[in-house]
Amino acid sequence: MSAPFEPVLLARRGMPDGQSLKTYQATGGYEGLRKALAMEPKQVIDTVIKSGLRGRGGAGFSTGTKWTFLPKDIQGPVYLCINGDESEPGTFNNRELIECDPHQVLEGIVITGYATKSTTAYFYLRYEYGRCYRTLKKAIDEMYANNLLGKNILGSNYSLDVHLHRGACAYICGEETGLIESLEGKRAWPRIKPPFPDIEGAFRRPTVVNNVETMACVTQILDRGADWFLSIGVPKDPNNPRDGGSYGPKLYCISGHVNKPGLVELPLGITARELIDKHAGGVWKGRQAKAVVPGGISMGFLSAAELDTPLDFNGPGKVGCLGLCTAAVIVIDDQTSMVDVLYNTCRFFAHESCGQCTPCREGTAWSTKILARIRQGQGTLKDLDTLTDISNTIGIMPGTTICGLADGAAWPIKNALKKFRPEFEEYIKSGRKTQMREVAAAH
Repeated sequence: MSAPFEPVLLARRGMPDGQSLKTYQATGGYEGLRKALAMEPKQVIDTVIKSGLRGRGGAGFSTGTKWTFLPKDIQGPVYLCINGDESEPGTFNNRELIECDPHQVLEGIVITGYATKSTTAYFYLRYEYGRCYRTLKKAIDEMYANNLLGKNILGSNYSLDVHLHRGACAYICGEETGLIESLEGKRAWPRIKPPFPDIEGAFRRPTVVNNVETMACVTQILDRGADWFLSIGVPKDPNNPRDGGSYGPKLYCISGHVNKPGLVELPLGITARELIDKHAGGVWKGRQAKAVVPGGISMGFLSAAELDTPLDFNGPGKVGCLGLCTAAVIVIDDQTSMVDVLYNTCRFFAHESCGQCTPCREGTAWSTKILARIRQGQGTLKDLDTLTDISNTIGIMPGTTICGLADGAAWPIKNALKKFRPEFEEYIKSGRKTQMREVAAAH
């Protein structure tokens, strides 16, 4: 990038007492909410649509457009669910955002609630996030004590209650209908859609489900304006009518084999190479990158030749990845076996599959068993074709499962076998030779 980028979402990170209401208001907090309450709800929605904000939770759908799907002239309560069940491996942006600046997230929740005419918000939080829970609880108590939650917020006609709900410690709870099922006290089995949550969600009422980082962006948009948000990131491709652009700041998680793992805030569109070399201190131990996960392991892999791929909503898809997802970048060095990487990936998804859909339940388990056999030196080249077949026949996109977990499980298999197949073949051949020598020696 030509000029340094000044963090906005993480502006209060490291600030003394940065989690308190006093500090938040002293640094301009809740000005966006005041502006929103002076507008009509539809005007707030139009502002968010104009900004081009796309959900930061994985799918990248237009946030404001999603709000418009609620039925018109709703009779009865509308609910807002905030997805804080951060379970995608390598992802910790929501955790740090909550811990360093909870009021920024909560302000976005109140703005969203006002825009969607929600009366109750459920903050669904990953159970292991104990510090987040305590930080949020303290911040919510401060808001109730200062007329920022509850009845007639800031003297307006709008009222909202926020309830913290600690989740069930399962990857599947990050899927919006699985989250709703868990919120209702049931097993987190994703629902068949339609109906979608905006028509029939929590407790069979219209429900909006948004991500934590998305809420922080809503706060900034209402405070600074849609044009400010549009000035950051990657504009729409005029030759692609389906391109919604990649606007605004983004929190990038960096982990794996780098010298400085951590969380950075940058404009959408930074390349994987710049992120690794400039912001993560390069690959550790003087090694080279063999592969890079662009946004959580469900997205697949970038090869070393694809490190100049921009990490926006469209870039990873152009090189065969599933998308940007949570922008959780994991670096894999050239001394690491991709067989081991894929085995660990498949083992994770086999463990986290809810088991409701047979293709996902059996496909993830079968993939893990095949890779375990390959790692034991008993694999055959035909196993690679079987793995490819499994990855092509499970998921929403082939139309065989209810939710996208199977797609997330399949994509790393597709990517790894397409981009690193020679390594897999050599592993199988050398493994079988080693095993044959051991058998011969035993006799």
